[in-house]
Amino acid sequence: MQMLSISVRQAAPNDLLAVSDILDEAASWLKQQNMTLWEKEEVSPEAIRQDVEAGLFYMAFVEDEPAGAVKFQLEDLMFWPDIPQEDSAFIHRLAVRRCFAGSNVSTELMKWAVKQSQDLDKSFLRLDCAADRLRLRRFYENFGFRHHSDRQVGPYFVARYEYKV
Repeated sequence: MQMLSISVRQAAPNDLLAVSDILDEAASWLKQQNMTLWEKEEVSPEAIRQDVEAGLFYMAFVEDEPAGAVKFQLEDLMFWPDIPQEDSAFIHRLAVRRCFAGSNVSTELMKWAVKQSQDLDKSFLRLDCAADRLRLRRFYENFGFRHHSDRQVGPYFVARYEYKV
């Protein structure tokens, strides 16, 4: 597969539908694989509007086509309440459109998040995922994330990972 030219930029309010579509497509595919992650209403434009307008979502583009999205935040008291927040950045909702699956879109989004964390002088980039998603966990580990701990968060049992920036 040829290397794609991928750029990442902050999602603007007028990107709301594109971000929602990327997340919804990923959620639908996961549901078909019996790995439900997000329900349709959790990734609807109404559900993510506040985060998009707050500048928390970033999008990957291949040429000018929206290919992926990630939420980048500087605080995560829900999944990481037991650590000092100021030395970390956190990513959530990393999703890639199916037509770009197997390309390096997700890797480029994570590289971007690492660089963003460095630019903000953070010590760690942290994320969590469903503990039973072994392929996804292997992907994060191959990128360089280290397993930190497992945690029950409401109905979710998650594996928490950190990347030393």
